[in-house]
Amino acid sequence: MAESEFDIIDDPFRLLVKTSASVERIWTGGRWTEGPVYFPALRSLLWSDIPNDRIMRWDECTGETGVFRGNHGHYSNGHTVDRQGRLISCEHGTRRVTRTEHDGSITVLADSYDGKRLNSPNDVVVRSDNSIWFTDPAYGIDSDYEGFAAPQEQAGDYVFRLDPDSGALSVVADDFQRPNGLAFSVDEQTLYIADSGFTRYKNGNRHIRKFAVGADGTLSGGEVVMTCETGIYDGFRLDTEGRIWTSAGNGVECYLPDGNLIGRIKIPERVANLVFGGPKRNRMFIAGTSSIYAIMLPVTGAKTF
Repeated sequence: MAESEFDIIDDPFRLLVKTSASVERIWTGGRWTEGPVYFPALRSLLWSDIPNDRIMRWDECTGETGVFRGNHGHYSNGHTVDRQGRLISCEHGTRRVTRTEHDGSITVLADSYDGKRLNSPNDVVVRSDNSIWFTDPAYGIDSDYEGFAAPQEQAGDYVFRLDPDSGALSVVADDFQRPNGLAFSVDEQTLYIADSGFTRYKNGNRHIRKFAVGADGTLSGGEVVMTCETGIYDGFRLDTEGRIWTSAGNGVECYLPDGNLIGRIKIPERVANLVFGGPKRNRMFIAGTSSIYAIMLPVTGAKTF
């Protein structure tokens, strides 16, 4: 039964799901699916299948899936859409952040900092001022599985901001073990960032922190708002009421803005990331280990483009 696909931990979660709705598997065949991004104008979902070095595309109208782009050594991970409707991608293999233009050409936005190559950009968001924020852990250079094994040139695993006017790249956070998913609050005054250091260090971090965003693009604060008890947090999104829907070891967990866990959508695979899509932004697309899942919800995802 569909009801068994939910853990209702606190009463507020009862209004955020329909227990009559089912989690659908709309595609399978990946090795590690990541970075789902929804294009409203195309009624399509794109996502990365990192070890297979390809970006997949699913057509919501026909249900057909095909390869959008692949076998170029990019090993793309996280994606987002900018305010002009262009695809912004983090690439492990090329260690860069790129933009796919409307004509299909690719523009390199960032591939180095302080004269040294980036590690392997992981996840990315665009603010309404067109600034681009991304995390840069070393997953893509740790081995050949999700990129190409290589020495780390940066002194740490940083969070970066790309200035929309000058194109200058700046470090906005430098005290993460493995910065991973990130998302702005609805008013864009807060930036949430996941640290998945547990994948690298025995007693590593597995939490989400929140930062106040200054007018000049600097971050302050950084307190932990939630800690994962079932693995790690990876990618996550917010809904229009500021609730945080995040990947976790046994599904998608939902938190109130104060960090209280209120419920969970169970997924039969480890979840890497998710995105709200569909014409009303009330269909959640979930990237599991080898598959993409979808479920209709009575909530609306915060607009990210």
